[in-house]
Amino acid sequence: MAQPQSRRSQGTIFHRRDQLEWPADDLRILSIDGGGIKGILPAAVLAECERRFLKGGSAASYFDMIAGTSTGGIIALGMAAGMRAEEVLEIYMRHGSEIFPRPWSPPTRIGRALRSAYQFASDLAVYRYNREPLERALRDRFGNRKLGSVNVRLNIPAFDGFNEVNVLKTPHHPDFRLDWQEELVTVALATSAAPTFFSTYRNGTRHFADGGVWANNPVMVALVDAMSCFNVDRHKIEILSLGCGDQDLRMTDGQIKRGGMFHWRTIIESAMHLQSQNALGQAGLLIGRDRMLRLTSAPTLEPIALDDFARASAELPQQAKRLVEENAERLEAFFDAPRASAAFYHGPLITSGGT
Repeated sequence: MAQPQSRRSQGTIFHRRDQLEWPADDLRILSIDGGGIKGILPAAVLAECERRFLKGGSAASYFDMIAGTSTGGIIALGMAAGMRAEEVLEIYMRHGSEIFPRPWSPPTRIGRALRSAYQFASDLAVYRYNREPLERALRDRFGNRKLGSVNVRLNIPAFDGFNEVNVLKTPHHPDFRLDWQEELVTVALATSAAPTFFSTYRNGTRHFADGGVWANNPVMVALVDAMSCFNVDRHKIEILSLGCGDQDLRMTDGQIKRGGMFHWRTIIESAMHLQSQNALGQAGLLIGRDRMLRLTSAPTLEPIALDDFARASAELPQQAKRLVEENAERLEAFFDAPRASAAFYHGPLITSGGT
């Protein structure tokens, strides 16, 4: 990236951040989980909200802050850059089969068994997919636009240099000087470099891995940022949290009785599930669970894989419609009036509130 090679944490402030006065009675946050191609679900939920409540207008302008991790980060970046959720959803539907191509399946049972064994061995040794189709799709939409050019405050988690967490942010506070010059494509690829699917994302001398490693559900990332940046009553913060489909945490006999790398090779999925559960619990304790609406699909006996485009594209849009229908009254309250424009303090969109 554009910053020096030194660690981001070297610039950490050790006093409480100076809080800016919040100009409204309440503050609304949209938080979007990571989940690979299952990002179709939150994108479709937002697209359905736009059709139902906004007559096709953009949902982004109805939130003061948007946080997104991995696939959720791509959705957040797209909407903050002026795209409607329907347009973001189109990226998934049009390019999903290129980003996550379906492996060839041999015609015989023995052939399929051999292919599965080969795939398992390969997954242990090397990433599964080429990043180029994703990068092309993002570049086609974002061009060379930078983070400082978007219209909404953003928090995009990533994992930097294998030694510290990062949250890439818009310059919505005077302290946030580092990220506004980053290209949207760079931020999107940094947050979505899922280590089980793609190689780490290298930009210059820096390497990035998926933000889902530590904040697959970024609801607390956004809430802490809002409460540290602005003088706002925590009981007047409202959050819409969108998941990509819940998955039951099931322990195998091998995990329980034996442990070891083989049995715990899927530990990252368990960690993502538990992190999300913890983040939702913490956010609920801080602002009251009644001020947070969490929408995601219920666990199923056969969950959709993070790279299964065929099932995700066929099943998730309908699940999104059901979620909106079942929660229409609470959802409509999030779209009653557009929010005031964000004040940025660095970059091309410095406003009268900036310096």
